Amino acid sequence: MARGEQYNGWTNYETWRVQLEIFDGQTLEDITGSRRRVTAYDLGDTCKEYVESLLEEQGKGIVLDYALAFVNNVDWIEIAKHLLEDSGVDDDGEEE
Repeated sequence: MARGEQYNGWTNYETWRVQLEIFDGQTLEDITGSRRRVTAYDLGDTCKEYVESLLEEQGKGIVLDYALAFVNNVDWIEIAKHLLEDSGVDDDGEEE
């Protein structure tokens, strides 16, 4: 698979894998810690910070460096939009 190609309907392999392994089955409240409304952009940032903190808790040195390089290719907005859609909230943080 060439870099930049879609993978299982997601932007790329990295996005699909992070969605599957970390966010599948999670709710907005699980990730944000509250029921507040949030935009896709803000939620994307929150998701990225969440994953980076998990990696920093688990890894060190070169392993952490490689893991952070992997997640650097994730489309965080795409994951956020998927989470919002699953929660019945649109991209602007408004309930549908």
